[in-house]
Amino acid sequence: MLEIKDLSAGFQGKEIIRGISLTIKKGEVHSIMGPNGSGKTTFTRVLAGHPSFDVLGGEITFNGKNLLGMSPEERGLAGLFISYQDPVEIPGVNNAEFLRMAYNAKLLHHGREEVDPLEFDELIDSKMKILGMDQKYKERSVNDGFSGGEKKKNEVLQMTVLEPVLTVLDEIDSGLDIDAMKVVAEGVNRLMNKERGLIVITHYQRLLNYIKPDFVHILSGGRIVRSGGYELASELEAVGYDRLIINSEKKE
Repeated sequence: MLEIKDLSAGFQGKEIIRGISLTIKKGEVHSIMGPNGSGKTTFTRVLAGHPSFDVLGGEITFNGKNLLGMSPEERGLAGLFISYQDPVEIPGVNNAEFLRMAYNAKLLHHGREEVDPLEFDELIDSKMKILGMDQKYKERSVNDGFSGGEKKKNEVLQMTVLEPVLTVLDEIDSGLDIDAMKVVAEGVNRLMNKERGLIVITHYQRLLNYIKPDFVHILSGGRIVRSGGYELASELEAVGYDRLIINSEKKE
C-alpha cells in the first residue's frame, strides 16, 4: 500500500528526516513514536504534500503510484487522509456542507454520481450518532469555536465519511481526556479493515491501549532507530525515550 524508501526531507534548508524506509501493507496498523524534535511533524507534512517542506531524496509509492508527484488534492482523492494535531478552523464554512463537497469530489473521482443534500444528511447523521456528536455541529463552521476534543471528533467524522484507504493520525490524542479518547479510538477502529491501513503518530502509549498497532517504530534524529511490536510501546512507557534510544544505538 505505502512504500517509503530512503526518504530525506527538511524545512527551510535544514534536513530533518534522514533516510526513513517503511512499508505499510493493507490491514496493518503502524505507530510512529518519538520525542519532540524527532521528525514526526515533518514526516506527516511530507506525506500530505505541504509546500513548505522539501523532499531531499528517496521515494514514496502509494498503491503503485508516485505519491511525491501528486498534489495534496490528488493525494486525498487517491485515498490518503491525515488528521492533524491542531485541526484548522474555517470560519463561515458550514461543517456539513464542507464534508458533502469533499464526499462528492471523491465520488466523482471514482466515476460515481454525487449525492444530494438530503442523501448526505442521512449519511452524516448515522456517522455522528456512532461518534456521539450532537447534531448541532452540522450547522457550525468547520472547527470554529470547537474545543480540542470536538476538533478531534470532527476529524474522525471526516475520516468515517470519506473512508480513506490510508489514514495518518498525527497526535490525535493530544488534549483529549479519557472519555473523548475512547470515542475517537472507537471511531477509528470501526473504519479499519483488511483493505485499509493506519499510521498512528503519538508521544505516549495510552492511545495505543485503544488502537492496538501491529508494528511500533521509534523515531529519533530523523531516523527510525528501532522497530518492533506492541510490546515496544510498553517498553518505552517503562524506560522512557532517552534510555530506549541509547540502548538501541548501543545494539547497533
